[in-house]
Order: sequence, then C-alpha cells, then structure tokens
Amino acid sequence: MINIEHVYQEITHITAEKNIMLDELLKNHTYTRLGGKADILVTPETFSEVQELVKLARRENIPFTLLGNGSNMIVKDGGIRGIVMSQKQFQNIRVESGTIFAQSGAAIIDVSRRALKERLTGLEFACGIPGTVGGALFMNAGAYGGEIKDVLEEAVVVDREGTLLTLPAEDLDLEYRTSNIPDKGYIVLEAKFKLQPGKYEDIKVIMDDLTYKRESKQPLEYPSCGSVFKRPPGYFAGKLIQDSELQGKGIGGAEVSTKHAGFIVNKNNATATEYISVIELVQKTVKDKFGVFLEREVKIIGEDADAETVKSVKQN
Repeated sequence: MINIEHVYQEITHITAEKNIMLDELLKNHTYTRLGGKADILVTPETFSEVQELVKLARRENIPFTLLGNGSNMIVKDGGIRGIVMSQKQFQNIRVESGTIFAQSGAAIIDVSRRALKERLTGLEFACGIPGTVGGALFMNAGAYGGEIKDVLEEAVVVDREGTLLTLPAEDLDLEYRTSNIPDKGYIVLEAKFKLQPGKYEDIKVIMDDLTYKRESKQPLEYPSCGSVFKRPPGYFAGKLIQDSELQGKGIGGAEVSTKHAGFIVNKNNATATEYISVIELVQKTVKDKFGVFLEREVKIIGEDADAETVKSVKQN
C-alpha cells in the first residue's frame, strides 16, 4: 500500500507544490479524453527534478509512470497508482547552426514549424503528427514517407537509475513505430535534429499540402489517439477496417471514425473501457474477415476499474 501523504511530502522536496496534483483525473491530460485518476501527477520543471523523481521512486519502490502529453496512449478507467509524470513544462525549442534542439514536451508539429521558420528541411512529414517530441522518439513516429530516425542525431534521456545520458540515435534502435526506449526504461528529455538548409517556399508548399491532407482526411473534430493500428505487411489498416464495414460502428461513446477508418474517436464522453472494446471489436472483425491481425500502435496503460469507478469517470 502506497503512503500517498509520505510520497507527496517527499516530492515537495524535489519540485514546487504547484507542480504536484493528488487524485487527478487523467482524462483531463490525454488527447483521447480518457482515463481514471492518478494517485500523484507531477509536472517537473527541470531535468534534475526528473532525475530526483526517478531516484525517489526507485529508492522507495513506488510505481512510476511516464504520461508524456497523453497523445498516443489510452489510460484505463481505474487510473494509475503511484507517481505519474507529465513533461508538459518541457517546451523549449532552440536552433544552433542548422540543428534543432527540442525538449520532450514540445509538440512535434511546433518543431516542424520552427524548422520552416529557420528554412531547414527534413521535418516536413511531422507537421501533422499530434504528439510530443518525447512520444515521437518513443515510437519512431512517422507520416507521409518520413520518420524520426531520418532526422534524429541524438537524444538526452534519464535511465532507470536516474542517470542523465546523451545517446546517439543509433543507440535507440529506431525501427518502424518502435524503439528500445520502453525496454530500456529511458525518459526522453531532449532531442537533437540534424536538418538541411532549404528554401522557405519549397518547405512551406510541402507542409501546406500535408496539412491539407491531414485536416481533410482525419477526424480532428473529436478526441482520439491518432492512428490506432500499425500497418500490417502487405495491407493498409484503414482499408481493411473500411472493407470490414466498421466505420460508424461503436460502443458507448466511442466509435470507428466515418472520416478515416484508421481512427477511433471519443464521440460522446466515452470511457476507456468503451474505447478499448471498440479496438478489440475491430481486431476481431478484421481477423475473422481477412485473416489479418491488426497490431495496436497506441499504448494502453493503467488499471481496470469496477462498474462504479467507470461510472464516476464518465460523470466527471
């Protein structure tokens, strides 16, 4: 059993009290607007504070979960025990000699826009990815033929012992929608992107085109976790879902988007339980119809909840 008051007092020695929230509903901190309560949600302001939080959790055997900005994950209705850390205060983006340094909490879209402003090419593909720098590295995010491993030079991370490390990109084993970051237990704090000089007009044309494609084809009017499934070899996930006649099918407040079959949207105050049930419905239907199993791209974390807890989350 976690002594929340004790943990809270320990954290006040690491970061300001304004950065610590108790029993905070995580649906207020995720793109999907899903998730039960965190025992303690912490939003540190410095890299050293992150190191000390990791050391505290390790020393006292407290569960520790990295939330990021909640863009490519689903938090279950039972919430998360122990310490949950958000990186929303790590927003800094700076440019030095054609290289962009971006902290983990910065939106990758904003990094691509800064690259445009600086007339640097290579990050155009990221102008439509709805997540942070940290999340983009975590899953080697990509779109429209580009991916993070194409432009990442190195990353600053904290390991499980609370040690600050600077690692070259090749040490992160970046592959299609994966990296070794979760297996190694790294917390990304900053990324260094090596880009090439380009013409502002040429970069803008590409970004405008990709932005149009995103806004015209993706259901941005509803909360979602973005693309739910990885592309199965030889197929397109969205096409399989569409051909399975699943668009518009839903459970509770969650449904498969009628605009883009690869998205599941929180259309009407869905619970995580409902959202996950729709994912499972899609997986089963596509497997039964085409013999293809759709692997999730989105991460699911947290604890299951009883009926009363689910009802409470939905009402709040």
